[in-house]
Amino acid sequence: MTDPADLGVEDAAAALTNRTLSSRELVEACLARINERDGAHSYDGDPESVNAWVRVYDEDALAAASRADERRAEGDAPTLCGIPIGLKDLYAVAGKPLTASSRVLHEVPERDCDAWARLAAEGMVVLGHLHTHEFAAGGTTDQVGNPWALDRSPGGSSGGSAAALAARTVPAATGTDTAGSLRIPSAMCGTSTIKPTRELVPIRGIVPLSPTLDHAGPMARTVRDCEPLLAALAGVVPPVERRPLRRVVVSPRVDLVDLDPDIAEGLDAALAAVTSELGAKIIAPPSPPAALDLGLELLDVVCSEMLVYHRRFDDMRDDYRPSIRGFLEYGESRALTAEEYIAAQTRRRVLTDAWVDWLAEHQIDALVEPTVPIVARHRGHGYDEAFTDVAEISLTHYWDWTGFPVVALPSGVGRRSGLPASVSLIGAPGHDWNLLAAGAALQDELGTVDP
Repeated sequence: MTDPADLGVEDAAAALTNRTLSSRELVEACLARINERDGAHSYDGDPESVNAWVRVYDEDALAAASRADERRAEGDAPTLCGIPIGLKDLYAVAGKPLTASSRVLHEVPERDCDAWARLAAEGMVVLGHLHTHEFAAGGTTDQVGNPWALDRSPGGSSGGSAAALAARTVPAATGTDTAGSLRIPSAMCGTSTIKPTRELVPIRGIVPLSPTLDHAGPMARTVRDCEPLLAALAGVVPPVERRPLRRVVVSPRVDLVDLDPDIAEGLDAALAAVTSELGAKIIAPPSPPAALDLGLELLDVVCSEMLVYHRRFDDMRDDYRPSIRGFLEYGESRALTAEEYIAAQTRRRVLTDAWVDWLAEHQIDALVEPTVPIVARHRGHGYDEAFTDVAEISLTHYWDWTGFPVVALPSGVGRRSGLPASVSLIGAPGHDWNLLAAGAALQDELGTVDP
């Protein structure tokens, strides 16, 4: 029989529903896999460990699994009841430590964050907290090893979540995304995600990076597994009818970056599948009347908002990793006035509206981009100084600025690097469910990848 730890969300839910597997058996298998594959659970990590997990709550998870089995025995349990999940170490769980993978934060929240409260209400079982790039302020998470090659970064900031999924220690995880932090690690670890339309998933109770840019969302091994997770996080029933991909555009932003050859080949494979298998037409309308490069605008907003939260730790500044101090010092050096900050947010709304109008005018169902232009880089220097992850966020950050939904999925394994490539489908606000359906269909053609 298949080891239960290898099951994804959809297959695990089916096994639980059919009573061929209990939640307790599933959780026991995941805990055993963590002990087998994760290595050290430490602040700094080590070269021989994945180290995706900050803390594992064995006894609590087993108790929750038993409760889920009882709930299923009573009948009418939700689809996700009894499914294990790992939470990014920004998600508050009542009575459990919350540290943001930092030596600065030491909290034990009294209430669950809204996102976890919704998953818990569905009967999901939290196995523990997963590493983030400290306070989510970076694209590397270098205390975590990439299961594809331990000397490579898993990406960030939700690096622990993606690494845990790729190592098959848990079927589902959560992350956040402010400049790419759901999508970058998914791309580098060969897993799948959706950055939802902004505000579809509540962020209350999640440690913030930049509240007007932060998105919370699900991560899983497949796009199809992300759908029930997003539905639970958003507290909605997804629509049955979905609009298929008919008119697709290669994002004009792709020309702004240099693509690694393995990434370029993955994009070509995805575009070929979109036309030949999904039946969509690739069109080339004029670019929208909007800047394709944000310059320092997003960085100014992020660092200004970051300062507001981190002022409470001013007397602990030396306890941050160097790159996080760099972000805070940058924000202080820029010292935006209220007028400058509001002007930036106003320009953001104008740019977003231009894209919404352009997508509607040309009846575009999705933009296609490589998720990141590079394969996973060697780990070890992501915390040395700020702004060293420009390549990682170069494509992703723009869609946090607009708040558009983005589905990211593997587009193959590079012939040269042996590392995963990834492609993204980007749509207008509120089109999350159409994108998920399109992403799942595209993944059926491109396949999944495993370390």
